[in-house]
Amino acid sequence: MVVAPVKTFMLATARMSASPAPKSSQDKDKEIVFFDGHAGTDAYDVFAPESNDRLIDTIVRLGRFERGARLADLGCGSGVFTDLLRRRGYDCVGLDLSPKLIEIGRRSFPGVEFTEGDLENLPFPAESFDAVVLVGVAHHFPDPSRCAAEVFRVLRPGGRFVAFDPNRMNPFMWLYRDRSSPFYSQVGVTANERPVLAGEIAGVFGRAGFKVKTEYLSGLRYRYVASARVRWLLPLYNAIDNVLFAPRFMQPLRPFVLTVGEKP
Repeated sequence: MVVAPVKTFMLATARMSASPAPKSSQDKDKEIVFFDGHAGTDAYDVFAPESNDRLIDTIVRLGRFERGARLADLGCGSGVFTDLLRRRGYDCVGLDLSPKLIEIGRRSFPGVEFTEGDLENLPFPAESFDAVVLVGVAHHFPDPSRCAAEVFRVLRPGGRFVAFDPNRMNPFMWLYRDRSSPFYSQVGVTANERPVLAGEIAGVFGRAGFKVKTEYLSGLRYRYVASARVRWLLPLYNAIDNVLFAPRFMQPLRPFVLTVGEKP
């Protein structure tokens, strides 16, 4: 049933490698309008609660964050992941560009410090954090170089970050979420975002000064996508994802890339 789309995916990824598109700046106004529009509802919390917990546990393990560390959750949205990190014993600050999502975070999680701000111009002093988390953030920057430089600036020497993004090499992420796909849907995405290529995003953070490694993740259970046409397929997608990408040799095709870095 998915043979033809997968063949299309393989041909398109070959073209992507041959001729990368020029980078552009992030349109921040579009980001604010998009995410402010999701304020007041939990619909954009796309994963099931147990998957949220699994993701945060994976991030903490890969980042080797020490309990009690001062941690910045950049692009925190309404603060769901920030609060999960706080519950695991971290001294957390959540930052987001959307004032309405920050308002929801403050109201929902009064024990967490939230601030409105821009990831490319962070309102924090240099070397003020032990750890940084970027969940679903880097792929919103057509060129994440400035974001990577700011993460480097605010981390202390020896500090670590973990970034989590959709993987362009995953057939389903490409088919539904990449603008080069004939099945691309603009529903529920911003004009800025695109799934990442693992080597490209690792290179960006490496050039910022980090020692970088890449991991991959599958098996996160979706509970929501914006497109009603696709939403009814989620149980089937979740079942396929759990089986198809579980083997180790399938790692580079898993739906999510985790970029892990340490500041020397």
